[in-house]
Amino acid sequence: MATLSVPASIEHLATVNAFIAEHMPEQHRGIIPQVELTAEELLVNVFSYAYPDSPGKAEVGCRVVLFDDAPFFCLTVRDWGAPFNPFSEAPTPDTSLDVEERPVGGLGVHLIKSMVGHYSYSHHEASNHIELYFPLDD
Repeated sequence: MATLSVPASIEHLATVNAFIAEHMPEQHRGIIPQVELTAEELLVNVFSYAYPDSPGKAEVGCRVVLFDDAPFFCLTVRDWGAPFNPFSEAPTPDTSLDVEERPVGGLGVHLIKSMVGHYSYSHHEASNHIELYFPLDD
């Protein structure tokens, strides 16, 4: 897996986007905007909340994997902040409410869940690991 380590700062999102584009197979480049958007949603949260009192870093990884003989582009994000599973701990937004009536929080995770084929979270080696799997058309 190709990996990139960046300081936990929003100014490094362009570097992450370039890394994603560099490692996307040529025939699947159409999903780059989708992958970049989900990476941005995750990383802005990491950069904003994982390291409240000190500088930190994030590690991003890219690889193609097979599930049941179907190809997926896997984006991994790793940080060393406090354990936090956004898929179970972030609030679930009430999308039936108007935008002005909704409480803040949870929309980014909701967006991510709607854009990927599969997602996972684990905490090990003192770090949060998130994996997002984007289906690749043959």
